[in-house]
This record gives sequence, C-alpha cells and structure tokens, in this order.
Amino acid sequence: MPPHPTRRALLTAAASLAAVSLTPLATLAPRTARAQSAQAAVSGKVTLAGWSKPISEITNLLAEPDKGFFKAQGVELVYLPGAGGGDAIRNILSGQADVAFTDPGSFFMALDKGEKLRAIYDIYPQNVFNVVSLKSANITRPADLKGKRIGVYSLASGTRQNLLVMLHQAGLTEADVEIVVTGVLNFAPLLQGQVDATAATDTGLLVGRRRGLGEVNVMEVRDTLNVSSDLFVVREAVYQQKQPLLRAFLKAYRDSAAWMIAQPEEAATLAGKRAIDGTDRAISLEVIRLRNAASTAAGRPLGAFDLDSLQQAADAYRALGLIEKPIDIAAVVDTGLLPGD
Repeated sequence: MPPHPTRRALLTAAASLAAVSLTPLATLAPRTARAQSAQAAVSGKVTLAGWSKPISEITNLLAEPDKGFFKAQGVELVYLPGAGGGDAIRNILSGQADVAFTDPGSFFMALDKGEKLRAIYDIYPQNVFNVVSLKSANITRPADLKGKRIGVYSLASGTRQNLLVMLHQAGLTEADVEIVVTGVLNFAPLLQGQVDATAATDTGLLVGRRRGLGEVNVMEVRDTLNVSSDLFVVREAVYQQKQPLLRAFLKAYRDSAAWMIAQPEEAATLAGKRAIDGTDRAISLEVIRLRNAASTAAGRPLGAFDLDSLQQAADAYRALGLIEKPIDIAAVVDTGLLPGD
C-alpha cells in the first residue's frame, strides 16, 4: 500500500527541514577551517632589528603592549635595538632578526658586497638627514666641510652614509674630513667644541634646538639627494620562506603608523611610558609630528615605494664611488607584500 498522503507530506517536510538545518553547518565548517588555517599561517614572531634604541620617534612600535596592532595580525613583535642602519643589516645577516629598519645607503652597500636582500616597505619616503654647525664655524656649503671634524651617530648609521653623499657631491671624500663617533646625543659634542659640525636628522635637530643649541647653519641632504630615509629590508631566504608572516607584519606596521599619524597626542603620552627619551611630552609630540610628516608621500599610500627615486639614489651612490656595482632596484624591491586594503 502506498504511503498515506499525510505521511508522505510529513516525510518530505522533515527532509526539507534537515537540509535547511544542515546546509549552514556544512558551509560554515570549511569556512571556519579556512579562517583557522589563514590565522595559523600568519601566526609567529617577528624580530625587528632597529637602527636605534627605543626612542620616541618609533612610538608606534613601542606602543605594541598598549595598542596591540601586531598581535591583532597574529604577529609577536620583538624589537632589537641597534646603533645605525648598518647595524640593523648585520643583525638580519647574522640571523638575530628577521627584518631590518635601515637606511637606503646601508642597503645599497650590503647589496654591493653580494648580500641577497629585499626591501619590502618604504618607512620614511622623505630624506630627513642634515649636517648642522654653529654659526660661528661659518660652514654654509658642503665644500666648507673640508678639513673639519664631523660627528656621526655611528659608523654604521644613516648619518654617516648621508654625510658621505654630501661630501662626494662636493668633490670631497671621507679622507678629507675627520669623522667622530658621537652617539645619538650628537649635539653636546658640537656645543662643547669637540666637533665642527654634526650629521643628524630633523628630529635630532629639533631636540637640540629645544635644549639650547642656539643659532646654527643647517645643510639638508635632500638638497643633494632626496631619497627615502628608511626601509624595511629582509634577507632573500626570509622573504621566500615567510611571506604570509611578513605580509601580516607590514599590515600591522602600517596600522600602527596610521594610528600615530591620526593620534599624535596619544602617541606622545605613550612615549613617556615606553621611550627612553620620552620624558618631555612636548618634545615627544614635536618629534612624533615630524616623523609622521616623513612617513607620508603625496599621492602614495603608506609604505609604497618610489622605484624611480630609489634607482636614482642607487645610481648616484655608484657615480659617487660609494658602491662599485650597478643595482637594479626593481630586482631587489618587492611591492607584493604591501597591504592592499
């Protein structure tokens, strides 16, 4: 006997209900698995080799315990202090760090020595380096540096690399001056007469002026070579092996930089908690605003490269004799890891 119509209707309805109730679970399961897999793929530690100690201009990094930008992307951030961009490069080459916070000059010189490296993010697309002297020294142009004692942060720093660019453009070499390592507080030796000029940055000059530097002459390196001040650089092996983690790191860094640009007052307050030089909040705020300005370039998102500018800089380094081999910037810069949203 065929099933009673009422029974058939009930069976059909039950089957339909089962299908409706199971379908979301069936589709949700693989989506959840994919999400968990993606999270697992980008979960890990990134050690960032810095050029400096934990100072206020990198408050967006130092604020990680408070803001959690990297944790939100599955990245455990470790900051390794350094003494210049060359020091940061050495720390990734030795395997002590994954990413170097370094200047283009140190990057170019490492490439010239045959190191396999990639730049993956343009941190500061503005050149912030300068050479400062007291008015009484009457140093007004690069040629006036001949025979002078000039302070640099360290021999592995961007201050030295950019000083060399300025010297070479004036027809001078390192042999024509006396370079003195002063450390990051390089304006005290200038005031004390231990050096005739000092290679510095915009933030260093700001702090010096706020602390009584007085009347000075300032020669901006950007008037000689306007190129990015700092990049994130990795070893080729790290680039090949850790792309998902590096992509997450860059997104977190970009988010942290965007926060500091949008909230400089909050950043200055956190600098007092996290930075070794953050005790004067007013100075920290000015430093943060300067660094925010250096982080942006007209018409480009945060982190985006100007490949033509970097190529011109690499060519200039070679023309000036600072490196020997030509560098094809397109082959050593990767733009594919930059955040797209």
